[in-house]
Amino acid sequence: MNDVHPSAVVHPGSVLGEGVRVLEHAVVGKQPVLGPRSTASREPLDPVEIGDGTVVSTGAIVFAGSRIGARVILGDQSCVRERVAIGDDVVLGRGSLVENDTTIGARSRIQAGAYITAHSTLEEEVFIAPCVVTTNDNFMGRTERRHELTKGPTIRRGARVGGGAIICPGVEVGEEAFVGAGAVVTKDVPARSVVVGNPAHVLREVPEDELLPPPSS
Repeated sequence: MNDVHPSAVVHPGSVLGEGVRVLEHAVVGKQPVLGPRSTASREPLDPVEIGDGTVVSTGAIVFAGSRIGARVILGDQSCVRERVAIGDDVVLGRGSLVENDTTIGARSRIQAGAYITAHSTLEEEVFIAPCVVTTNDNFMGRTERRHELTKGPTIRRGARVGGGAIICPGVEVGEEAFVGAGAVVTKDVPARSVVVGNPAHVLREVPEDELLPPPSS
């Protein structure tokens, strides 16, 4: 049985799994309103799907066309845009924003105030600290060339990104890499590397005892 607060809005067609909670003033299944110069797709959107046991917290917004896994926590005032796929057991912190056409793998944690830009890929068990900013457009809205080159970062399994770090467009952060707080990542980060600074540079390798267990087959 689902628990939808009287002040919440669940748009018609939205699919809620068993035990979903939609708290005060949350909105599920919202349709996007795009500006005339937006590069986002204007194709009709499928209904939003919310997995079993997920909590859409107070003031959170989930747009149509997105798929949210089971046991996910969408924190207060967080926002998930259209065509986003979020795996099971993900936590999205208060006030964080996941833009359109992004994929987030299972058991990832995105903390308060983080910004995940459109067309990003986060694999399983990624950790994003508060106020991290990801970017996807080297031309910042100018020139027609940007339309074919817009791409968010790819953050591989088990990578960790420290508070206030900035990840530039198209960058790949390797598996189990560690991006230090405040780093500005302008180029790919090798797997298991610790990078710091502006621009980010390799400091050392991630110690063996900090690595995740191998994924089960």
